[in-house]
Amino acid sequence: MSPDEIVEWAAAHLSAPSDIDCTTTVMLKILDGKCKMGPGDKDAIPLLYDATRHRAGRLLGEDMHVLIARARNGEREALVTEIYEHRVLAETAISRPVMKAYKAMLRDAGVLRGGE
Repeated sequence: MSPDEIVEWAAAHLSAPSDIDCTTTVMLKILDGKCKMGPGDKDAIPLLYDATRHRAGRLLGEDMHVLIARARNGEREALVTEIYEHRVLAETAISRPVMKAYKAMLRDAGVLRGGE
């Protein structure tokens, strides 16, 4: 999928609060350097995130969006520990089956090519 197609798909399909939480969590994982996705898949996640960050999650709120914005705007190194802590908490709060279903949905739609 092209970047524009990914953004369009996200706007149309990622509306459930759990989808927003999963997208935010994977974004945190990319920022803390623990994401095992390939480069193409890692490039897709920020597109999904940017297309959906204005939507409400169930578990993760505006504080995570502020942290992500700070990291993306050059403060990443200073925030490594904080990003890591929030990522681990988010991964603990979201059940494995929910995250696996989210990633499978992205693969089935062609947004992601591989698994993590």
